[in-house]
Amino acid sequence: MTFGDQGIDPYAQWAAEQERLRRRHRRTRLAVAGATGAVVLAAVAAGAVMYTGGDEGSAAAPPPTATSAGASPAPPAPSVTASRPPAAPSALPSLLARPVIRPEQAFPATSVRLRNGSRYERVDVATTPDCARGTSPELAALIEQGGGCLRLTAALFTDAERRSQVTVSVLSFRSVEDASSVFAMASMDPVAYQTVSLDPPPEAGMPTVPPGSAGVFRRLTTVRSVVFANGQWGDGAETEEAEITRQTEELLRHVGEDVAAYEEG
Repeated sequence: MTFGDQGIDPYAQWAAEQERLRRRHRRTRLAVAGATGAVVLAAVAAGAVMYTGGDEGSAAAPPPTATSAGASPAPPAPSVTASRPPAAPSALPSLLARPVIRPEQAFPATSVRLRNGSRYERVDVATTPDCARGTSPELAALIEQGGGCLRLTAALFTDAERRSQVTVSVLSFRSVEDASSVFAMASMDPVAYQTVSLDPPPEAGMPTVPPGSAGVFRRLTTVRSVVFANGQWGDGAETEEAEITRQTEELLRHVGEDVAAYEEG
């Protein structure tokens, strides 16, 4: 069963990849990180999708590898060339010379209250300069084509009832062109070009989302970063799609505004 605007059901691919990414994330836990002018945030990309899963066996199936005898190698990442956005500010060179956003700047508060009254709690923050540790293989391969990703910083949020789990990830790049390429590919194929969803730490007292559970993907781009948001119900519920979508988009916009404000200098 598929929600959203996709014409086919890619559940098996998504579920296997998400479970593989979760397992890899548990093994390589990311290290916890102890103006004028205007750049308008890109609109939240259309085409983000919500998938629902089947049995756990499908979710746990490992992806094919190129090391098995007779196995076909994974398809290479498509070659993507992106140009600088026409609306890029004249001050862009000086903006790119600044350090990339740090965790405390992207996610400054443990308690978030939005203007519409929505409340969220930040239950975990993680960061790494090795962006491949927090992305799918396809996204990592795409990043390697360009000048490189300087830092990935992610935070896990939950709602006031502690039902939802929304991971917001900020990937900051050396160049605007690389950020544009990643944003474009993730908008076209959010299943393949995705970031890892954080598992709640033990002290949070929250469940780990069951394998193969429904998920919502959203993303936006700022001056030099792409901000991803992956939203799920903690119990793996496949209902209330509109509500988990609303929460995911709210947190994406909230973090995106902070990232844009920093990057605009």
